[in-house]
Amino acid sequence: MKHETTTETADIVVIGAGLSGIGAAKYLKDEFPDKKLQLLEARASIGGTWDLFKYPGIRSDDAVHHYGFEFKPWLHEDAIAEGHLIMDYLHETMTEFGLGEILRLRHRVTAADWNSENAQWTLQVTATDEAGNVTRKTIQTSFVFSSTGYYRYDQGYEPRFEGREDFQGDILHPQHWPEDYDYSGKRVVIIGSGATAVTMLPAMLKGDSAAAHVTMLQRTPSYIASIPRVDKVAQALMKVFGIDRGYALTRRKNIWRDHFLVTVMSRFPRFGRWLVRSMTAKELPKGFDVDTHFSPPYNPWDQRLCATPDGDFFQAIREGSADVVTDQIERFTKDGILLKSGQHLEADLIVTATGLVMQMLGGIKPTVDGSPVNVADSVLYRGALISGVPNWAMMLGFTKATWTLRIRNVTRLVADVIREMDRNGHDTALPVAPEGMPTTDLFDLSAGYMERARAELPRQGTGLPWQMHTTFVRDNRLFKGRLIHDDIQFAKRAAKAQHLAGVEAAS
Repeated sequence: MKHETTTETADIVVIGAGLSGIGAAKYLKDEFPDKKLQLLEARASIGGTWDLFKYPGIRSDDAVHHYGFEFKPWLHEDAIAEGHLIMDYLHETMTEFGLGEILRLRHRVTAADWNSENAQWTLQVTATDEAGNVTRKTIQTSFVFSSTGYYRYDQGYEPRFEGREDFQGDILHPQHWPEDYDYSGKRVVIIGSGATAVTMLPAMLKGDSAAAHVTMLQRTPSYIASIPRVDKVAQALMKVFGIDRGYALTRRKNIWRDHFLVTVMSRFPRFGRWLVRSMTAKELPKGFDVDTHFSPPYNPWDQRLCATPDGDFFQAIREGSADVVTDQIERFTKDGILLKSGQHLEADLIVTATGLVMQMLGGIKPTVDGSPVNVADSVLYRGALISGVPNWAMMLGFTKATWTLRIRNVTRLVADVIREMDRNGHDTALPVAPEGMPTTDLFDLSAGYMERARAELPRQGTGLPWQMHTTFVRDNRLFKGRLIHDDIQFAKRAAKAQHLAGVEAAS
């Protein structure tokens, strides 16, 4: 392994080549064809979540027609798509729009330092080639757009279970699933009740490598809704109106459908609980204890609903190859899990689908003129620009709509800020929150991973321009008209200001 040091420059650097980063890079490339743009990815592949997770059945929770890009129609028949199909879509996008030219794989940003004298970010980057050779790069850039997601890639959340070392089978976290792991014929217990558990349970019971039996062990139930894997309306729209127009109509249909359901269930939670429960009861065997296993103590959309395409989760229960147990863990034993009720679940494999560890900015700790930035002390301008941090935007999505629907509006804000600087000869755009401005939580879900990270997350204001909403329809209204407000302070870098002052004095 050899170490070299190189220095590069760029006008805009996008960090992270997952779906959001790829979308942001495409939009910014279109907006500024004459600027030098780089797309940095720490891993050896694009795709983010879809390249990281290898657990059985990995798929989207939302229809890819609106989870995907508005500029790249989703043409596969499956609206709820498996991970490899989404990866194919992302690779096609990279090729179709020439984004491979700006992509830098295995480029991990380890530090970011802003210097007001030069009005530049200096990024410290570790670049590793396929042979393992390491290059220490310094990239100087005028603007940073971080699309690093919201959780740690190197560590999932795994609580301490008493007796873990006594268990003689395998224990796997979905975030670190070995691709070649053989679970055929095994008795499996999945700890967790979120989207990952709901996805894995039916997937592990399919094909020649099927497990013998799968149990989902949950402390608290989740709302689970059956949705069609194939969107026949979308297929009809694209057939009648053509691919581009039909795709646009499908996106609009999905956006308003989801907004309607979220709005109704949030405003009328008793109706929402009744609706989901009645739909669930129809999917389960007669006499099944729905209230114990599928009636959460919280209202719909206090946490995200889990989707099961074509009801495959419920089908596995009906067929008897899977079951759900609602209880708390006393301890692991040598051959399973002892519950506090006294019941013992036998297992050859325990899957700890216990959640994520949230992380802002991909773990990068920026400094501004030598002072560390504590993101938790900041407020977000339109949910994207960080107060007190110049020339930096971060991509955050929605909790009650498809996360990625926000990409276009955030990149439009960034483009407006950069154009404003270019037009007036400015080098710095600094969001400054008004003193004493009331703030509130950024997200409004009570999911465990968000509750654990609440003290580490940035805040938002209670009105424009320091506010964001958790659904696309409401948030989209905040991006109408002029996006630049007096709370963004524009300035020339010190060296340029001094030069201009000298020129004026001489004249």
